[in-house]
Amino acid sequence: MLGLQRQTLGLVAGIVGFAAVLLLPTPPGMSPEAHKTAAVAVLMICWWISEAVHIGVTGFVPIALFPLLGVTSSREVSAHYGNHLIFLFVGGFIIAQAMERWNLHRRIALAIIDRFGSRPRPIVLGFMVATALLSMWISNTATTMMLLPMAMAVVNQLVGTAQVRGAAERAQHEQLARDTFGPVLLLGIAYAASIGGLGTVVGSPTTVAFLGFATDAFPDLPPIGFAQWSMIGLPIIVVFVPLTWLYLCRFGTAIPLSAVRFSSSQSVIHDERAALGAMSAPEKRVTIVAASTGLLWILRAPIDLGGFFLPGWSQLFPVPGSVHDSTVAMTMAILLFMLPSGKAGDASRLLDWRHAARGTPWGIVFLLGGGFALAAGITDSGLAAWLGAWLGALAGLPSWVLVVAVCVLTTAMTETTSNVATVLMLSPVVAAMAGEVGVHPYLLLVPMAVTSSFAFTLPVATPPNAIIFSSGWITIPQMVRAGILLDVIGLLIVPIAVYALGSSVFGF
Repeated sequence: MLGLQRQTLGLVAGIVGFAAVLLLPTPPGMSPEAHKTAAVAVLMICWWISEAVHIGVTGFVPIALFPLLGVTSSREVSAHYGNHLIFLFVGGFIIAQAMERWNLHRRIALAIIDRFGSRPRPIVLGFMVATALLSMWISNTATTMMLLPMAMAVVNQLVGTAQVRGAAERAQHEQLARDTFGPVLLLGIAYAASIGGLGTVVGSPTTVAFLGFATDAFPDLPPIGFAQWSMIGLPIIVVFVPLTWLYLCRFGTAIPLSAVRFSSSQSVIHDERAALGAMSAPEKRVTIVAASTGLLWILRAPIDLGGFFLPGWSQLFPVPGSVHDSTVAMTMAILLFMLPSGKAGDASRLLDWRHAARGTPWGIVFLLGGGFALAAGITDSGLAAWLGAWLGALAGLPSWVLVVAVCVLTTAMTETTSNVATVLMLSPVVAAMAGEVGVHPYLLLVPMAVTSSFAFTLPVATPPNAIIFSSGWITIPQMVRAGILLDVIGLLIVPIAVYALGSSVFGF
């Protein structure tokens, strides 16, 4: 009921806000096109925040309103829905669907988890490592949904092996385990999914959204490729996942996880692995395709690490700049539809359209398209420059203060707004701000894109948060308690990572 009320209020607020902005006089220095774009932005922001309609439906708004308002033509606005980075996202999802079809993702997760024993802290770490690694290649949402039932089964199995005596004491300890170990484990999965998605350019739609904006807004700057992004994302994962694990195990709940004790039983994990059997021919072939895709992404563009230079394979083609990561993603996706599964008595291919279409998040595809169109409208109409001029008053502040300020603003917005929507709304404004204060645009845009994934305190902040909250094992106060300090830790890690690595990777 509350959700329906919020949606209704958001629907009305968006329409009223849109009309109110249009009826107000155009501010000094703002073009009429920028004024109309601001009205559309207010409408989309209200609908995105409240989810008045599906986020993908809100993505249709620019293609409907921009031509009617005279902001841009239908032909121009439609082009943004075919951005090549959208196909990078689609190609990555198709490869993920092949992994899920043949249960390769479960085999990878179980193999990692099985190495961490049955004590609570190692189990949490095992699940978090598995989640982060899978989330680098599979959507954060799909990764969390896949691991959630497995995590709940592990908790239910292990609470029966408590090393205590007496029925009363055992019942008390089982309740303690479910109230402590269960929430910590599920929160660890959700947070590791959000953090792990930063490892590759296909790991999170927020990265795709940022790269799409950067490619269009700064065509003269070197494009950010798979390897360049991972050079920033992987160190953050290596630092942030262990810190999150340590924090959750000690402070994630009112009672420390060390109070929970289990025996050495790992029957759930062993049974799951045994049920999978030996690696099948389809799994092996999908593994080869997925691994080859990763290598082709990493080695596509030249890699220059100071004294070490590795030419990219794209240099072998007549126009190297025409070959993008989306080219690799779609080529390998097509290959999955061509290769036979190799399974005895099965003439099917590694992937068919039924399986591919079933798991592809078309709503996110249209959200990205609408977001790219809105971001372009904000830039081309002059609205971004007008807002950036107002922010030019910050020009006297040190650059590190600007980075922190952008990270704080992004974190505040993404706790109540779609992560992708946050990136798409902030990107043109932050880019204009960078121009006004005279700093490299990536110095502010990269921290914004990274921080947009760090929303840990509310169920509505990210899909992984919402999924684990739906288990019924976690309350909102528990999530707020666990997540608020992690938000702060993220605000410390991201600026440090950008300053330490950004100059060598992006040439600040």
